[in-house]
Order: sequence, then structure tokens, then C-alpha cells
Amino acid sequence: MTQRSELLHAFDAMLQPERFRDYAPNGLQVEGRAEVRKIVSGVTASLALIEAAIDARADAIFVHHGLFWRGQDGCVTGWMKQRLALLLAHDISLFAYHLPLDAHSELGNNAQLGLKLGLTTLSHFGEQELGCLGQRSDGTGFACAEVLELHLKNILNRPVTLVHKAQVDIKKIAWCSGGGQSYFEVAIAAGADAFITGEISEPQTHYARECGVAYLACGHHATERYGAPAVAAHVANQLGLAHQFIDIDNPA
Repeated sequence: MTQRSELLHAFDAMLQPERFRDYAPNGLQVEGRAEVRKIVSGVTASLALIEAAIDARADAIFVHHGLFWRGQDGCVTGWMKQRLALLLAHDISLFAYHLPLDAHSELGNNAQLGLKLGLTTLSHFGEQELGCLGQRSDGTGFACAEVLELHLKNILNRPVTLVHKAQVDIKKIAWCSGGGQSYFEVAIAAGADAFITGEISEPQTHYARECGVAYLACGHHATERYGAPAVAAHVANQLGLAHQFIDIDNPA
């Protein structure tokens, strides 16, 4: 058992939210009971995750996508009321870290995605250096973009959207989890042969075709389901707490 304030301090010390310009409040978003024995981690603070955390008898939830974002109207109605009502009724704290969780060099979304895919980070690029540039950890490349596509499908267990199927050796690979499509141009400039992210918008198709760099969109959720459990498990172990990761499936 630990105090909620001590748990917040541990998350903040690890993720250093003060370093980031973000469009969501990072840290404790909803205050629950003062004493914490069990943390549930997940990707998004959805109603389904909150209900599962209640069933798991959690005292705190740790997520990447919290409840509050810049530009919201601030009204507690509909889905917001449902989620908040459950958290408050069961006295469960909600901790959410957005860009700080993406960026952590060992346990963050990008670091853990690279580890899962067998990639080694050599450098960072883009705004706030969230993008990773690296290579296959064993030093080999991928014979072509379609071989890399198959590798991603097998590891992430979901379909992949591939643009530009050039039959060239893929050695330098860039990646940025989630909605990282805006990092594609910077990845091209950094010399990447392929770029992996969660989503694709209309312009990226043309950039891929015209610049000869493979673009692979693997799903926002699928590329961001590794950081939250890694950080929560580390902090739970540090403080002697129970931890459970609950993955609420999302095809996006």
C-alpha cells in the first residue's frame, strides 16, 4: 500500500511532464482514495476500461489517453458524465500521461514499440524529438517493404496499411507511435527507408509515392499499448503495489 501523492510523485519523477508542450493535462486527472494498493493500466480511459478496473478492484488507473483535452467544451454530459460518475462513485484515481509517456527512453510507447518490433533506436527526430530512427536489432535489414509489412502484421496481430512497395533493402527505419503521421516528412529528411506509425492521413500517400519511402500505418491503439503497462508495472514494483494491464480492443 502507498499514498496517492507518493504514486503521483513516482510517475512525475519518471516521466517529467514539465519538459513537454502538450495538449492534455499530465498527471492526476481525477482524485480518488488516498491509499492505493492496486493499479490497472490501459491505453484509454474509456468506460469499458473503468468498468474493468472496478471489477479488478483497482484503486488507481494509469492511461495514455485521459479524459481531458485542449478544445473540449468543458461540459460534464453524456460519455464524460458516465466515465466521471463511475470513477467518483468508486473513489478511483485516474492518472494520464500523453507525450511524456510516448517519449520515455526505455519504458515509453516509442521505446517499447521498437523493442517489440526488434528495432534499436539510434537517434531521435521531429518536434520534441518524439520520433525514433534506428535499425533492426540484429543488424540485418528487411528485403523489401512487404517483408517489413508481414513482420509488423505478425508482431502486432492486426492488418497494416502499406504505401509504396519499392523492392529495396529496408535498413533505416523511423517510427512514431499513435497519430504520428505528421512526422513522416521529417523522417524522410532524416534518411529513413521506411516509416512506421499508427495512422495515415491523405497527404502521406503522395509523400510515400513521390519520395520512395515506405509508409506503414499499423493502428493508433496497436502501436500505443505497450508504454502504459511498462511504466505502471515498473512503478508498482518500485512501491510494492499490485498491477494489472487491461487491453480494451480497438480496431483504430
